Amino acid sequence: MTKKLKRREFLVKGSCAGIACCAALMGPKGLCFGNTLQLPDDEPIDPKALNYCGYQCPSDCKFLQASLKNDTELKKEAYQLWKIKEKYNIDFDPETIFCFGCKNEEKPLGVVVKHCPVRQCVISKGLDCCIECNELSECKKELWSQFPDFKQYVMEMQKKYRREG
Repeated sequence: MTKKLKRREFLVKGSCAGIACCAALMGPKGLCFGNTLQLPDDEPIDPKALNYCGYQCPSDCKFLQASLKNDTELKKEAYQLWKIKEKYNIDFDPETIFCFGCKNEEKPLGVVVKHCPVRQCVISKGLDCCIECNELSECKKELWSQFPDFKQYVMEMQKKYRREG
């Protein structure tokens, strides 16, 4: 049975893909939002080095590599994997399907990252990352309900960050 989504719900759910974009393109074993999450014991946590949600995209992310190389075939794979047509009603165009990360100020924002509610929230609060937010534990963004283990990981990161500070 399929459930019809309202436009707002559709956009919110679709935008969450931007947060996990690089991770999901790596496949299930590389997906950071699973049970493989571990805080580094010996490294201090730097909110500026993390994405707005607390994720750190891998340098070998297929979507990032496709964008940097301007590889149409890899972009097409990302477009299909992320169901961009279904989520944003955007036809494939290699000029508009790309991802350079959510904090890359030198490059344009991709369609998925541009609509990310977590990114918009963190920016509106003048923060570098969710771990700096006092409202994180109560936050109801779709990302956290979609990836509860990741939210727990980010909250643990927040505790460590505050102990270090």
